[in-house]
Formats: sequence, structure tokens, C-alpha cells
Amino acid sequence: MGERRDGNIVILTGAGISKESGLDTFRDADGIWAKVRLEDVATPEAFIRDPARVHDFYNGRRQRLASGEVEPNAAHLALVRLEAEWPGEVLVVTQNVDNLHERAGSRNLIHMHGEHLKARCDACGVIFAWEADLSVGLVCDSCGTSGGLRPHVVWFGEMPLEMERIYAALDACALFVSIGTSGNVHPAAGFIEQVRLGDGAQTVELNLEPSEGASRFHTAEYGPATKIVPAFVERLLSEGL
Repeated sequence: MGERRDGNIVILTGAGISKESGLDTFRDADGIWAKVRLEDVATPEAFIRDPARVHDFYNGRRQRLASGEVEPNAAHLALVRLEAEWPGEVLVVTQNVDNLHERAGSRNLIHMHGEHLKARCDACGVIFAWEADLSVGLVCDSCGTSGGLRPHVVWFGEMPLEMERIYAALDACALFVSIGTSGNVHPAAGFIEQVRLGDGAQTVELNLEPSEGASRFHTAEYGPATKIVPAFVERLLSEGL
């Protein structure tokens, strides 16, 4: 980092930033996909084959978030501080479907994989806030169709959300920071390459351990997100890019 104190920042966050709030990651040895087959609960085909099972899986995760028992941690709060105090734009692009960034206070935020606390109608496409359980028999208030309501999350085989806006931000950023990601889920894993195609942006990985794409970043720091993210933000605000 140097003396530059302007320029846009794009921050990619993954499950690692929410782990210290008590939410399971997906790909750790004891993560969600070690306990449940993603083919059974996280694909359009699974929803067609057994919608009740898919609803049951997501209802449990939604209930925990809606209960308020999971709180934002110091890493989430540090990114809110960065957004408030950095003179350029700070955009958080999260792969997480929890609401911890919002609850911490982030405003410029893209949920590229959707949100647990929203539902979507497959029949008419309407998206709306939803904290209760979903079930096969529910009727969409917008179009009156029964059985079409589903979690507003991006399943494997579906296109992530707002990709055009994300790529435009990556092309224009002066700093790209990847926090708590495994580096093996596309298209997010390819964001570092998109930034490297641009004009001299700095790239930083903040993670518990090196990701699959660690060698592509200019610099990296490893440790718990609640330790290294606040320290990084403090240094960035005091020293600049």
C-alpha cells in the first residue's frame, strides 16, 4: 500500500467472513456439502424432483437468520467503516446468502448468489422479502400460481445475479480484495483474472488459508477474518493504496 487515497474498491466476500458469526461454510471438511449432497438441495433439478426436501433444507437456514441469533462480526463492521470513510466507491460483492452485511450497515452491496430472506416466484418472477417457511402449496400473491415459490438463491447451474454490474465495477476498480473465499466457485473465482486484465489495480487476498487462486494476488494475509479484516481496513484508511 502507498499514499493514494482515492479510487474505487471492490470487495468479494465468501463464507469465511460469516464463519466466525456461527454460520457453517460450504466446502470445509465439516461444512454443509459434507453433510448434504448439493445435488439433492441446491439445483433446479432437485427442486423439480423433490421440492419439499429443498424447502426443508432452506427453511432451516432461513429460520436461523430470521431468529436474529447470528450476529455480524468485526469483519463485517470493518467493511462498513471502509464504505463510510473511504473517499471513493466501495462495493461489496458477496457470495453469501445471509444478511450479515446488511445488518452490520453495508449499503453498496450485491448478493450475487441471492438471499435467504427473500423468495421468488418461478411463474411470474416476482421477488419479495420472506422470513417464514416456504412450502409446496403456497400461492403467489402476485400471480396466484400455486407451487412456484422458491428460495431466492442461485442454485448450481443457474446464472449469478447482477454480473454486468459486477464486471463493470471490477474493470473500474483501483483495489480488489477477496475475503473468506475458497477460490474454486465460478464465476467469482475468475474475478481476480478480470481485474488483472485491467489497468494496474492492486489485488489482496484475506483468508484463513491460501485459496486456490492465491498465487494470482499481489499480496495476501492469512488468519481469522475478525482479526485481519479490521487491521487491513485500519491500515488502508491510514496509509492509502
